[in-house]
Amino acid sequence: MVRIVDILELTVPLDAAVANAVVNFNGHTVSLVALVTDAVRDGRPVVGLAFNSIGRYGQSGILRERMIPRVLAALPDDLADPTTGWPEPARVLAVALRNEKPGGHGDRAGAAAALELAAWDLRAKLAGEPAHATISHAFGLPLASRPVEVYTGGGYYHAPGSGHTLTRELQGLRDMGFRSFKMKIGGAPLAEDLRRVEEALAVAGDGSRLMVDANGRFDRNTALAYANALAPYALRWLEEPCDPLDFALQAELALRYGGALATGENLFSAPDVRNLFKFGGMRPGLDIFQMDPGLSYGLTEYARMLSDLEGQGFSRAQAVPHGGHLVNLHIVAGLGLGACEAYPGVFQPFGGFSPACRIEDATIFPSDAPGFGLEEKPQLAPWIAQLLS
Repeated sequence: MVRIVDILELTVPLDAAVANAVVNFNGHTVSLVALVTDAVRDGRPVVGLAFNSIGRYGQSGILRERMIPRVLAALPDDLADPTTGWPEPARVLAVALRNEKPGGHGDRAGAAAALELAAWDLRAKLAGEPAHATISHAFGLPLASRPVEVYTGGGYYHAPGSGHTLTRELQGLRDMGFRSFKMKIGGAPLAEDLRRVEEALAVAGDGSRLMVDANGRFDRNTALAYANALAPYALRWLEEPCDPLDFALQAELALRYGGALATGENLFSAPDVRNLFKFGGMRPGLDIFQMDPGLSYGLTEYARMLSDLEGQGFSRAQAVPHGGHLVNLHIVAGLGLGACEAYPGVFQPFGGFSPACRIEDATIFPSDAPGFGLEEKPQLAPWIAQLLS
């Protein structure tokens, strides 16, 4: 039986001098977590690594005061898969959540996700395979055999005088091999945002390669005004035009806006997602679900969300997780989801992929490194070394 002998957490500052319509990412942090085991490979302990996604804050308090002590105090049989004797992600999650009340997800969901996803990295490393293969095996799916579509999250609002322009940013991403781009709206007046959309379209080529994201900023009147103004551009999707829990307004927009809507990034549990498709007007075959395993208790809970969606006639091709990093790349490939987001050049050291993951003609495939391959990412490697020192 493989035992977890220590759990380490390091709060890592996010290098992100950009802003969307709601927040400036300067000062944001991420919790990098390691599950250290008594298994030894090549003279070193086998360690599972993960983090709690990008664009919020690290969760050291919740992890260190509540969840890590619970997991370390658990009996080995409480954590182990009886078939393999290895720590099993769903069991790690269940122990981490002992004595927690239902509901009130928020930051707790991200803290638990860091532990649960680290257990997936550990499981893949013990099996000697990339995480996407472990995920496919676990859910009875065929192994991914082709690259997945990748698009960029970007088009942020930069500080005046920074020298950044939208055209320069998107053209640089195009030169890297990307063909579809997401940009921010809502941080400027409607007329200015429409000018920015047209500037982006000059690089993207047409609306099917451009998405816009309001980050939940708009009230009803503003959301409807933007929806009406954006409709002629035939964009790939309009993301989070209203508060993520305002299902009534989301449903109204679905009736009035003929294009695809995208939301779900700020929903952290399967019951939340069930409420979205029951009351939010989401349309099978059209709208996009963006729940992020790193923000919603990990892959165990995310798989429940997918099962619920498919049970209501939605396709997993409509699932496009928020967060452009290696963990979600493996999840997209392993579960056969619609596309993978990318954050090239921003949100370091976590955003983007490792050099072994090549982007070619708007597609990408994970490397063969065991686990999520976080150790292959040069920007992240020094932080991993610090965590494990």
